Amino acid sequence: MKRENLCDCPVCSNKLTVTSYQCGKCGTKIEGSFKQDKFASLSQDEKDFIELFVMKRGSIKEIEKELGISYPTVRNKLDGVISALGHKVEKNTSRLEILKLLDEGQISSEDATKMLDELRD
Repeated sequence: MKRENLCDCPVCSNKLTVTSYQCGKCGTKIEGSFKQDKFASLSQDEKDFIELFVMKRGSIKEIEKELGISYPTVRNKLDGVISALGHKVEKNTSRLEILKLLDEGQISSEDATKMLDELRD
């Protein structure tokens, strides 16, 4: 049974260190202290979203279609991944940009309303 990479200690929640690797075919074992990359700590949903994002070449419109979700929901998922990777999420979509997206048909009027409401928060 293949398991996901553990990143945090199930007892104290501290970051775990990988101390060995073993080849499933020949049995070769390598021991040491190996640093995990930041993607290892993402949830499976976040990893699936990143894979889809890459496969759709970052087209939010295509991701909307594939997942059947709204533009703001795609943006929120993307912001969640950015935050989980340890980066600050900057909410810099202006009213003008939202209206441009609406005018170009990239978002619905409902999506535009939600996004404009979020700017007020």
